[in-house]
Amino acid sequence: MSNSHTTAMQSGQTLGRSQAMVREARHLLFTVTPGAAWIILFLVLPSVYLMAVAFMTNGPYGLPQMPLSLESFKQLAGFGFLGWSPGNIYTLLRSLWQTFLATALVVIVAYPIAYYISTCREKWRPLMLLAVVVPSWTNQVIRAFGWMNLLAPGTPLSSFAETLGLISPNMGLYPSNFAVTLGLAYNFLPFMVLPLYAAFEKLDTAQVEAAQDLYATPFKAFWHAVFPQTLPGLLAGVVLVAIPAFGMYVVPELLGGGKGMMLGNLVATQFSGGSNWPLGAAGAILMLIATFIGLFAMRRIGKRLGGGEEVVI
Repeated sequence: MSNSHTTAMQSGQTLGRSQAMVREARHLLFTVTPGAAWIILFLVLPSVYLMAVAFMTNGPYGLPQMPLSLESFKQLAGFGFLGWSPGNIYTLLRSLWQTFLATALVVIVAYPIAYYISTCREKWRPLMLLAVVVPSWTNQVIRAFGWMNLLAPGTPLSSFAETLGLISPNMGLYPSNFAVTLGLAYNFLPFMVLPLYAAFEKLDTAQVEAAQDLYATPFKAFWHAVFPQTLPGLLAGVVLVAIPAFGMYVVPELLGGGKGMMLGNLVATQFSGGSNWPLGAAGAILMLIATFIGLFAMRRIGKRLGGGEEVVI
């Protein structure tokens, strides 16, 4: 009698655990399904479609058609019916260079801002962070037009640069590659300030004080005591800034004035005025590849410099 009772209890416990596991799996499925459907619908399927279009032949009016070919990738590398041209290679290199300059400028500006906000009184920090974020709520086109007015010929900034001999008379700072770099840095500054601020919030000031007590110079104190602690925020900010800046379209189009075309402009042109969808899709794939390479590089740099899992992206 006791054995049968024990067996019944064990069967009941097993059944209860099975039902609990089913309920947990069902709850997890309901939780994950909306996000997974969104990713599949708006990220995976468009990427698969672009990959298919990139390997098609350019047909009438620029629309893709069969048969499959590598012609779009040859054109992207600069090979056309007139021979080889380095124009697309220059566009890729310009995109990489502009992205590097903008990211470096954002890091230089964001570090002191994030540090200053973290040292302010606690009641003022949300307002100061809001002041950093609020400009990004404005449309990118409106912000680009604002910089066009600030950098146009005859403005104080252009006149000051002319006085220093940096530009020719009556030329202005817009349109130029400088205007593109400045516009990119301005657009993505909040994406660097916020991760760095979160890192400064966790800063162990005892390490900084120890470095100062050992007569370390300000630079050495920063490099050995502050930089390692803020490295996770820095790497996160670099990813958030560099990846969208590399494929930016609006800022180079408006502030570059057609002189500073980047890869995003090249891709957009092929889907509109250029009428070459396979070439545009090949350029989009190149942007995806560059994104994955950048993420992999940041992961390796984080492991090498930080030595911990918290800096691994």
